[in-house]
Parts: sequence; C-alpha cells; structure tokens
Amino acid sequence: MRLLLVEDDDKIAFFITKGLKEAGFAVDRTANGEDGLHMGLTEPYDVAVIDIMLPELNGLRIIEELRKNQINTPVLILSAKRTVDDRVKGLKAGGDDYLTKPFAFSELLARVQALIRRATHMASPSLITVGDLSIDINKRKVERGSMEIILQPLEFSLLEYLMRNTGYVVSKTMIMEHVWDYNFNPRTNVVESRICYLRDKIDKNFDKKLIHTIRGVGYVLKEIS
Repeated sequence: MRLLLVEDDDKIAFFITKGLKEAGFAVDRTANGEDGLHMGLTEPYDVAVIDIMLPELNGLRIIEELRKNQINTPVLILSAKRTVDDRVKGLKAGGDDYLTKPFAFSELLARVQALIRRATHMASPSLITVGDLSIDINKRKVERGSMEIILQPLEFSLLEYLMRNTGYVVSKTMIMEHVWDYNFNPRTNVVESRICYLRDKIDKNFDKKLIHTIRGVGYVLKEIS
C-alpha cells in the first residue's frame, strides 16, 4: 500500500516513515503543504497522513482542495490540537480520522489500516483469503494450505495488493504506483522480477496456480476452476 505523509517535524516524520515501511508501506513524505497538495492531486495513494500545522499551506486546506478535486484518498489528520472543536473542523474539512500528538505508533498504524479497510470494503480486520492462500496483514504472515510462506517486505506488499484486488486485472503501472514509492524508476523490469519471485513461492509447489498473467494488460490473482 502506498501512503502520503505530510509532516514538517523531521523526528516525527522519521519515526512514522520507519514504522510504516517496516509494516510494508511505500511512503512518500514531504514537509511542505504546497508539495503535499501537489502530490495528493497527481499521485495515487491508498491513504494519507497529514499534519495540520505546515509551511506554505496548512493541512486543512490540503484536505479541502483534495476533496474539491474529487480525490477521495482516506486521510488521517495529525495534530497537537486536542479540543473537540479542532477535531470537528478537521472532519468537516474532509478528514476521515483525527489523531492527536503525542501518539503511539501502534495506534497510528491501526487507524491507517482501518481507513484502508473501510475504503476497500474489507470485512476482516487483517485476514484476506483466496482459496487455500491466506495473508494476515497485522501478523505479516502468509500461508498456503498448511505451509507457511516467508516473503521479503516488497513481495509481501505486492501479494497484499494483488489479494486486495482479487479477480481484478492490475497493470504494471498500477502495481508500481501502489507498491513502490515516489522515487521508483518505472523503466526497470522490477515488477516482472518480483512477480516471478512471488510465483516461485506462492504457486510453484502447488497444482492450482493463483497468479496469472494477462498478456499486454497485467496480472490477476484468482482461483480458476
């Protein structure tokens, strides 16, 4: 999952970015409100974490502009402001959740995951299952049948993205946009390579294949009878 972080405090941003990357997110961070708005308008994000007090443009204005432009990315607002009025202003501006500083990273992660779950209409808080393949987002655990499968962080993120879109064809561009960060070089064949590695772990030792190539279009994860 790809996340936009707009936070001007370097220590807080480092703390959040490190934790989110360890949890399998591709994170694009900026400290500037104008840049945050530009990135939010031009790049596809699964979720955004936006501070209120920012240079150039405050967080509430960013959210308002995103909503005016029909950008429905779920937004978690970060703020040192704790009053009910402040929370109401944030939600009225178009924010989906509000977290006050200081906070525990575990709570931030849980709220981010809840926003993604809501946006993708997932019924289960952390478990996605397709056939005999299951992925537990919180525990970072993948199993097929009775076998546990160990994945590298990027492989896990790629599988999560495919499973969240079970039955739908996703293109190479879509995969790059949601699994890799803003600085990724789209000219490389890294998507094809990661799909190949993932297939070796997910499908190679099983009769029923789940990851399928749609020539000239992209990839789809689904059961075929």
